[in-house]
Amino acid sequence: MRILLAEDDERISRFILKGLREAAFAVDHACNGEEALYHASINFYDVIILDVMMPLVDGFEVCRQIRENGLETPILMLTARDAVHDRITGLDAGADDYLVKPFAFGEFLARIRALLRRKDKNFADTVITFGDLRIDPKSQTVFRGKTEISLTAKEFTVLEYFARHEGRVIGREELSEHCWDETFDPFSNSIEVFVNRLRKKIDRADEASLIQTRRGAGYIFQASSNE
Repeated sequence: MRILLAEDDERISRFILKGLREAAFAVDHACNGEEALYHASINFYDVIILDVMMPLVDGFEVCRQIRENGLETPILMLTARDAVHDRITGLDAGADDYLVKPFAFGEFLARIRALLRRKDKNFADTVITFGDLRIDPKSQTVFRGKTEISLTAKEFTVLEYFARHEGRVIGREELSEHCWDETFDPFSNSIEVFVNRLRKKIDRADEASLIQTRRGAGYIFQASSNE
């Protein structure tokens, strides 16, 4: 899943970016409201996180313009303000949720997961199971039978996205939009590299690969036994 974080405080930004990336999210960072609006206009995001007190354009106005532009991406607003009036202003501007600083990172992640569930009824943060393959989004663990499979955060991100869209062809562009940040080079072979790594780790030698290539279209995650 790909997130836009718009936060001008460097210390807070580093803390949130580190936590989100460790939680297997792809994250772009904007330091002010104008950058946030630009990112939102050219990229697809699963969730947008806006700090209220940003330079150039504040979070309330960014939220309003995003909604005026027709984007329905879930928005979580962050602020040091705890006044009821400010929370009302943010929600009236089109925000879906509001979190006051300082906050526990566990609650922050829980609110993001709640927004993802609200956006996509098929989204679940419980264990995803396909036969003897088990993927746990919360702990970022993967098991094939009783054997735990060691994955990097990015490998987990890609596998989770495939698993959540089992049976559907997913192109390179869609994968890059949801699993990589703005540093992704569309002319690189990064996607092919990660898919090959996943195949080596999750497949069994006597079975067809769980991730099949559809020439000219992309990839399809096809579990042989879906429970």
